[in-house]
Order: sequence, then C-alpha cells, then structure tokens
Amino acid sequence: MQEKIKVLIQLQECDKRIETITEKKNEGPAKIEVLQRKVEEFQMELQAKREELERLKKEKRDTEREIEDLEQKRKKSQAKLSSISSNKEYRAALKEIDDLERDKGLLEERALELMEAIEALEEECKGLEKERKQLQQECKKEEKEILKQMKKLDQELEQLEKEKGRLCEQIDQGLLRHYNNLRGRKGGLAISPVIKGVCQTCHMGIPPQKFNELIRGDDLMSCPNCNRIIYWGDAEHFKDLTTSASTD
Repeated sequence: MQEKIKVLIQLQECDKRIETITEKKNEGPAKIEVLQRKVEEFQMELQAKREELERLKKEKRDTEREIEDLEQKRKKSQAKLSSISSNKEYRAALKEIDDLERDKGLLEERALELMEAIEALEEECKGLEKERKQLQQECKKEEKEILKQMKKLDQELEQLEKEKGRLCEQIDQGLLRHYNNLRGRKGGLAISPVIKGVCQTCHMGIPPQKFNELIRGDDLMSCPNCNRIIYWGDAEHFKDLTTSASTD
C-alpha cells in the first residue's frame, strides 16, 4: 500500500506542477496583448497630436490668406482716396481702411499665436516620436522574452506530461479513476497527509482508532471529513515526496 500511496503523492505533485505551469503559460498572451495595447495607445496619442498640428497649420495658412486679402482690400481703398471729392465719402473710405487695418491686426496676432503653437507642438511631436520608438523597442524585447519563456514552459509541460503518463501506468485503473474524481471535486487535491492526527488539507482531527490504522498503512484510507485519500505524513518514506502543503 505504501508504494501505491507514494505513486499517488508523486502524481498529485506532478498534476499540481502541470496546473501551475499551464496557468503561468496562459498568462503569456495576455501580457503580450497588454504590451501591444500600450504601444497602440501611445501611437493614438501621437496621432492625435499630429492631427492637431495639421489643423493648426491649416488654420495658419487660411489666416495668412485672409491677411493677404485684407491687405489687398486696404490698398484698393487707399488708392480710391485720391479720387474721392465728397467729405462724406472720404470719411467713409477712411473708416473702411481703419476697419480693414483693425481686422488685419487681429488676424496677424492670431497668426503669431498659431506659429508659436505650431512650433511648440512640433517639438512635442518630435519628443513623442522618440518615446514611441523607445517604447516599441522595449515592448518588442519584452514580448520576445515572454515568447521565450512560453516555449520553455511548453518544454517543461511536455516532460511533466510524460512523467504523469509514466505514473498513471503504475496505478490500477479503478484507483486512478477515484483519484481523478477526487481531484475534480476537491480543487485539485485528491490526497492529503495526516500529521499529528490532523488532516493537513481540511485541518480536522482523525479519530484515534482510524489514525492508528493509518499508521499501520495496511489499507487505502480516506479522511472522514473531506473524503480525500490520506496517508501518515510523519512517516519518513513520505516526507520527501511533497513540495508544499495546501489548504482548503
């Protein structure tokens, strides 16, 4: 019976390692997706800045055309002054010239503001482009490392699956089905050590008579509380078979 228990312990440890490595491997694609989203979001931010830059440049071009149009109108109005004979028309022409110069002045102020904003945004875009390239390089490097780790985990899983197959061959099919059923119902833990009379998974005490039977190790026994397969954890021949204790 001790040999059967040993194989079950080793099988459970193997299953736990398979589960842990599988979970770790499954984190890889999510991590890669986070890295890709990070680059995409930065690219979108940079693209928004570039679009704003183009909008400002267009507005500056439109403003400069308006300034040119007003200047042409002002020159025409200025040229008409010499041919005006009526004081009323002369005053009206002067007012029109003043209005044109005022509007032109406002547009020139706006053009200056746009020029300063464009220069600042161009510098910002240059800085962001540099950051984007650096971020892209860093993310590619991380992604490459993640893929490398996933490949290594695949290799470990392959070895563990072989080990699991070897262990399963050493267990009769009835006991293996019982073990697998317990794993499915008990959160992956089908077998538990009993130390100092206490089941180390459900932490409930084992009745003295049952505990004495467990120490003798003649039969396969189950915990009366959690129904997991149990073994005497204080026995020297079992102590080195587990990597860690688990709890409900």
